[in-house]
Amino acid sequence: MATTLDSVRSLALANPLAITIGDAINSFSERRAKLGLSNPGSIENLSKEVNRDVFLNNFMFTGIRADLTKVFSVSPLFQVSHQFAMGDRMNPYAFSTMYGTGKVFSQGNLDNEGTLSGRFNYRWSDRFVFKSQVSISPSGQDMAQLEHEYNGDDFNASLKMLNPSFLEGGLTGIYIGSYLQSVTRRLSLGLETLYQRTALTQGPECAVSYAARYKADEWVATAQLQAAMGTLSTSFWRRISDKVQAGVDLTLGLVPSPGGIMGGGLQKDGTATIGAKYDFRMSTFRAQVDSNGKLSCLLEKRVAPPVMMTFAADIDHFSQQAKLGLAVSIESSPEELQDQQEAMASQAPPNIPF
Repeated sequence: MATTLDSVRSLALANPLAITIGDAINSFSERRAKLGLSNPGSIENLSKEVNRDVFLNNFMFTGIRADLTKVFSVSPLFQVSHQFAMGDRMNPYAFSTMYGTGKVFSQGNLDNEGTLSGRFNYRWSDRFVFKSQVSISPSGQDMAQLEHEYNGDDFNASLKMLNPSFLEGGLTGIYIGSYLQSVTRRLSLGLETLYQRTALTQGPECAVSYAARYKADEWVATAQLQAAMGTLSTSFWRRISDKVQAGVDLTLGLVPSPGGIMGGGLQKDGTATIGAKYDFRMSTFRAQVDSNGKLSCLLEKRVAPPVMMTFAADIDHFSQQAKLGLAVSIESSPEELQDQQEAMASQAPPNIPF
């Protein structure tokens, strides 16, 4: 024991700079811990309350669709589904499977054209998650995406790679690195960098964007500035009541005119969107309208425990076009699995790395 203490003292005397740096890091970490800051989430989900919960961007469709899902297990999660559709930008048939545990999430999709796509996520620890996405198409438009995400106590860092390649004597693909840090209990600041090089014969392109997020008790405000493209995106979300949410999104673009800033100034382009979401006992209604004259609405109603009806409508007043969509979703499971779901209703759901 004495020999160990003597070696530590000699190391401290020999490296006083290392000890000073270590003490400064420990002191800084202790002060950050005393602030009680929480994880702000990722920059990708900066305005998730507006874009994913209130707006119809991820729910809108056109035509007729039927989803048939068979659930075989809840813990671990395992289910298969068939999708039949007739409409714009929808394949007539698609088959998908899903499997998930506390560490693993995998999903595979195969459509009638032979396009195979899959996702695989793995949680290495409570903080570190690996995500991957692969798509193979007979037309040759293959895609591979890899992402590493780390969730700290008061920050989130991620590195995303799209079609990376190191085999041609250089680095090609798209690489996106992001970092979001909680500054106070309500305010978070971060930045995102993009490196893109499609071919070795072309030079690389780089871009940096800055992000801010302010979260109050009943509302959230975000802003993201892409300096290279001259684009500013802002959003505001507010919970009006237990069943009503509203959101506003504003995107402004400042692009130099052909005559340059000195000759013609800047060309201003912007879009404003406002939407609301109403949650009823057996249904959910979403509606939004933007400055381009497009009005959209979507109604999801559960007519029975295993049956969900969805109605979507989109009207573009400027182009005089209207689109409609109707979907039926049926989910079935064995009786013993229904008893298992009722028993697990009071427990915390498994933390699947979706």
